[in-house]
Amino acid sequence: MAPLYKKALIIGATSGIGEALAAKLVSEGTSVVVTGRRQEKLDAFVAKHSGSSASTGVSASAVAFDITQLGEIPAFAASVLGVNPDLDCVVLNSGIQRPFDFSRPETVDLDAFGLELTTNYLAFVHLATAFLPHLRRLAKDQTQTHLVFVSASLGLIPSLLRTPGYNASKAALHSWIMAVRQQLKEKAGGSNGNGSVRLVEVFPPAVQTELHDTKHQADMRNGGDLGMPLQPFVEQMYAGLLRGDDQFAVGFAEALLAEGGWEAERQRLFQEQHVAVSAAVAKFLK
Repeated sequence: MAPLYKKALIIGATSGIGEALAAKLVSEGTSVVVTGRRQEKLDAFVAKHSGSSASTGVSASAVAFDITQLGEIPAFAASVLGVNPDLDCVVLNSGIQRPFDFSRPETVDLDAFGLELTTNYLAFVHLATAFLPHLRRLAKDQTQTHLVFVSASLGLIPSLLRTPGYNASKAALHSWIMAVRQQLKEKAGGSNGNGSVRLVEVFPPAVQTELHDTKHQADMRNGGDLGMPLQPFVEQMYAGLLRGDDQFAVGFAEALLAEGGWEAERQRLFQEQHVAVSAAVAKFLK
């Protein structure tokens, strides 16, 4: 069976979901380029996986980068693509989660709030914009290309009140993906296969990663034990990617996306309404 992707760039791969997904992809025959801020973690990943995969022609390489440096993203993308012109998948996984209590506004660190929105939303938009031209060129040559976004179930239902910034950043990302996916499909003549870039959104539940560690959320205790164990989640995520769905959830949000679910109904309305709204606005556009 052919590998899921020929070569994937995993952004946010120094720990957690990104690191585990990168390891899974290598084990299934996909070459990877892992990215994150911590060089020592990247080096350890390459040392562990490049040797074991050398005999199969699967490669593992690394590039250190801080995605919050938005102005440097175009140069970063150009550098990665210069070395990896066969890149057919980009996985955007980086994320941070911080507590904010707006009932006590004097305690809210707005700089930290802004950094969370930049990391979880703005950086994803900048990265997608930087890599889309390359992915679209490959798609025109009948190579299926993918942009995979690791979102969050909290972007659908913001039920964790202590993380309003995180919830909002994921909700914004979801709305942006819906609109841009439709733009790309219409530009490709309605194609959902070869000839278009497939935008895939994954909705994880809480997963046992560094996201909830005390060093990141000082009011938490044993946060790394919160949620679904990492490896079972990654196995389910990989199975979802194999199915080829535009979006899928693991955990409680599966019911929201299933037929008759709240989010499924919202997206049905989106498909109806964007046509009507676009037609109504068209006469006002130059």
